Amino acid sequence: MLPEWIYQNCPEVSVGDREAAIARQAQLTKPTGALGRLEQLAIELAGLQATGQPRAAWVPIIIFAGDHGIVAQGVSAYPQAVTIAMMANFASGGAAISVLARELGSSLEVVDAGTLAEAQMAGIVTDKPRSGTRDFSVEAALTPKELAFAFEAGQRAVTRAALDRPDLLIFGEMGIGNTTTSAAIAASLLGVSAGEIAGSGTGVDAVGRAHKARVIDAAIARHGVTGASVEKILCAVGGLEIAAISGAIIAAAQRRIPVLIDGFIVSVAALAAARLNPSCQPFLLPSHQSAEQGHRLVLRALNVQPLISLDLRLGEGSGAAIALPLVRSACALHNGMATFAQANVPDRPS
Repeated sequence: MLPEWIYQNCPEVSVGDREAAIARQAQLTKPTGALGRLEQLAIELAGLQATGQPRAAWVPIIIFAGDHGIVAQGVSAYPQAVTIAMMANFASGGAAISVLARELGSSLEVVDAGTLAEAQMAGIVTDKPRSGTRDFSVEAALTPKELAFAFEAGQRAVTRAALDRPDLLIFGEMGIGNTTTSAAIAASLLGVSAGEIAGSGTGVDAVGRAHKARVIDAAIARHGVTGASVEKILCAVGGLEIAAISGAIIAAAQRRIPVLIDGFIVSVAALAAARLNPSCQPFLLPSHQSAEQGHRLVLRALNVQPLISLDLRLGEGSGAAIALPLVRSACALHNGMATFAQANVPDRPS
C-alpha cells in the first residue's frame, strides 16, 4: 500500500562514536553524571550523527497543515477556517513558532499537506492529494493512494531541508480537529479507549472531551481498526498532515538526521512511523510532555523520556523549539569543556 522506501532501514547508531562520547564525558572536568540528562543527550547525538562533535546549530522547522472532516461532529472549540488563517500567520511571522524560529535562527517552512485552501497561498508550499480528510465518523478518512501521497509529501519536505545539511529537524503541525484525529490513531495503535487518550485540544471542556471520546470510540468500532495495521488505521481515521510528518520522520532518519519530536500530535505521528519502520526509533528525540492527557501514554509506547514538561499544548513544533536550547547546551558542554588532563585538574582516584 505504501511506497517501498518507507520500509528501508535507517543507518545504525555509530557504536564507535557513541563509545568515544561516553569516554569523553568521563574525562570532562565535572563529577560523573553531574550534568544529568544533558550528558546522555550529547552521547546519543554523537552516535546518531556519527561524529565526535555532536551538533545542534542548524535546525530547520517544517510545519505541516491539514484539515479534518471530523470537525463536522463538533469536536473542536474553533472553526475550521482557523487552519488557513494560521497558515497565513505562520508565513507572515506572527505565530508562536514564527517568533521561536527567529529567536533560534531557524528557517521555517509551512507545507499545506491537506487544508481546505483552494488557492496557492503566499509563502506556503502546497503539496496535497486533496483538501481535507473525510469525516471518519461516517467513512474512511483517506484512500490508500491519498495516504501514500501524504507520506511522500513528508519525504519531499525533508529532501528540500537536507540541501542545507541540517544537524536536526523539527516538525510541527496545524489543523483544527487534529487532536481528535491523533487521539483516534493513538487509541487504535495502543488498543485503549479514547477516554484514556482524548484531551482538551483547542480548549474544549469536560463535556467536550467526553463527546470527543464517544465520537472516536464509535469510529474505531465502525472501522474495526483496534490493533490493525498502521496503514489501515491511518486510512480509516488519519490526517494528511499527520501522515506527512510520519513520512518526514522516516525520511529524516534514513538520512541520519535526528528529529526533535514535539507534542502529542507529532508524537502520534512518530509512533506510527516507528511502527512502520522500527529502525527510525533511535532518531526520535522527545522534547517535552504536553498537557494533552494522552501524550504520556504515547511517550511510554515510544519508550522515551521528554526533556521538559511545561504544560504546553500549542503544537506548531513550539515545544520542540523551546527545548532546542537545551540540546545546543548539551552539545556545547560536550564539545567545549576541558578534560582533567587539559585543565591540569586532579581527577578522581582510580
